[in-house]
Amino acid sequence: MQHDLFAAPTPPRRTKLGHSSIHYKEASSILSPATGFMDSYDFTLNPYSGCSFGCSYCYAAFFALREQWGYWVNVKENALALLKKRRKKPLLDKAVYMSSVTDPYQPIDKELELTRNLLRELADYHQVRLVVQTRSPLVTRDIDLFGRFPAVQVNMTITTDSERVRKVFEPLCPGNKVRLQAIQRVHEAGIPACITMTPLLPVEDAHTFAQALLATGISRFIVQPFHAERGKFTAGTREEAVRITQELGWTTARYDEVVAIIKSYIPTIGEGKSGFAAI
Repeated sequence: MQHDLFAAPTPPRRTKLGHSSIHYKEASSILSPATGFMDSYDFTLNPYSGCSFGCSYCYAAFFALREQWGYWVNVKENALALLKKRRKKPLLDKAVYMSSVTDPYQPIDKELELTRNLLRELADYHQVRLVVQTRSPLVTRDIDLFGRFPAVQVNMTITTDSERVRKVFEPLCPGNKVRLQAIQRVHEAGIPACITMTPLLPVEDAHTFAQALLATGISRFIVQPFHAERGKFTAGTREEAVRITQELGWTTARYDEVVAIIKSYIPTIGEGKSGFAAI
């Protein structure tokens, strides 16, 4: 990870949106060569650094200010200008993952439409193969643009069937029901869609969960384990997270049991890195 991406923000101007401080700064680049887990892609694209969803388990938090994770966002205010500079050398048929260390549809994007502007640029001048990763129903705003890509997939993160669990691990995120409704809308609009259980948090009723996933009409799913025993949570969440994982008996064995039940409904579910391969 580049150090400046996660540095304590010291921007020239700032605003407030809900609980988060929104900082505006110029980025040195907008496309990063994809490596590691994302190495089947050519580039990752992050319109923001930081994330006001602030999920307690997010790996990006551990390269940042963990105590403040979820309470600041850097807007890359020159992101569109940087992408426009690539018009002379279009990214034709390149695979782009949006986004790897932030959510492109976090609340500030409803006001700024930065992600929408970047999508329009990518569709009109670059014709990339695009995967969009989010946990926000705001993604439905851009259904009209997704249809303009030669290859596209919208991934919605759904980590549990339980609102109790979500409120512990993802207290600042949209609820599970509205996420399922949003990705169903994307799918029904004819846009390839995927539900990513990454990571799969404690589940209360695996059978009902699997049935709710299938009810969206989506056929592509990805799952990854959540390692509760490692105990890495952002500030203020560890005690409650440990309590609920213990209450629900969320061990490696229980994870395996739940995934086996889900697979009985969805035998083609992808797992780990291979599930995230570029389209």
